[in-house]
Amino acid sequence: MRLPGVTGPTAPRRWRIAVATLVTAGVLVSAGCSGDGKPESPSWQNGDANASGAPAQPALSTVSVTSPGADATGVLASAEIAYASEDPANTSVEVKDADGNEVKGTLDRDAKVFRPAQALGWGKKYTVTVTGTPSGDKGGTASSSFTVMNKPSKLVRVMSFLGDDQTVGVGMPLIVRFGRSVPEKYRADVQRRMQVTATPAQEGIWHWTSPTEVHYRPQTYWQPQTKISYRVQLAGVPMDDGWYGRSDLTVNVNIGRSFVMTVDNKTKQMTVTQDGTVVKTLPVSLGQKKYPSASGTMVVIEKKRKTVFDTLDEFPEGEGYRVNIDYAQRLTWSGQFIHAAPWSEGEQGRRNVSHGCVNVSMAMGKWLFERTMMGDPVTVRGTEDKLENGNGWTDWNMGWDEYKKGSAI
Repeated sequence: MRLPGVTGPTAPRRWRIAVATLVTAGVLVSAGCSGDGKPESPSWQNGDANASGAPAQPALSTVSVTSPGADATGVLASAEIAYASEDPANTSVEVKDADGNEVKGTLDRDAKVFRPAQALGWGKKYTVTVTGTPSGDKGGTASSSFTVMNKPSKLVRVMSFLGDDQTVGVGMPLIVRFGRSVPEKYRADVQRRMQVTATPAQEGIWHWTSPTEVHYRPQTYWQPQTKISYRVQLAGVPMDDGWYGRSDLTVNVNIGRSFVMTVDNKTKQMTVTQDGTVVKTLPVSLGQKKYPSASGTMVVIEKKRKTVFDTLDEFPEGEGYRVNIDYAQRLTWSGQFIHAAPWSEGEQGRRNVSHGCVNVSMAMGKWLFERTMMGDPVTVRGTEDKLENGNGWTDWNMGWDEYKKGSAI
């Protein structure tokens, strides 16, 4: 969305600290007219005129600023401006700092709220002017000023695993991590400020895998070639008692082609499907009975052309090993990989002899490695062991209804 946490000392992390980014937040609302769509007749045609024959003036709309209160101090940097109006469709809101610079943002006329596009400045004073109908008449304009709290000493880092313009597989979850735990009572407000836009549009949701990490996935795999932009606007947002978000971040991500790998323990074969078409079937050897491979849906976490597997401290004496590995693709934090295993090529397609990994030939290891990318899904079926949620990016190892339970909203 333990979305059980993604943990593990061996897991490589490429977190980047978010930098403040100007983004537009809130709900965009058009001030359209209401009614049955028929044009209204001029007021004079309906006899709606004063004694002089001139059309009657529109009713006066009384407006006011309701929050923050007049001359309020210590206001949150993430504050929204609420107002009252009898005619919200024709009411405008202007926010300026002490230097007269206008604050950009969006106006939600349904909720009667102005939402700044980015956090307000620490310790700065702002003036709000609400103008109703008719503009400038008595009661039609209201102004109020407030001062934002000083910059706190306790700030929480906000980090994205993915970087701008990165291209990933159709199973890649969006991953945001925080510099400290976020208590449950703060998570709903934090999550409301994390917005995902996908083109084409796809239903999805955030899922808390741990107090420090939250994931996002769609209901089904991302559609190939999807363009994603996610905005995390947490600068100044309370994230614990006395703790506030340090900054905002915006990340744009590209989804590549669909490349899905399915491993069947019964047949000892891997089927590779690209964009809906089976492009390869290859023999594999899975974990032997003592060290079975886990059944479940995983995604490629990282790729290493050459690496070393050292299990001398993990397995009983005489069963550990230290060996050079080619074309390794990590699937779990506990050490399940797809990798080339020339020593087991005679067993591949016939018998399971690995310590839990998916063994393929040197040629097929190279073929897969040259075509996969981080976030490509891998499903293993029919083994004696079940994948534990949280042992890797296991967002797809649970059904949609179960996944939604990890949302704070």
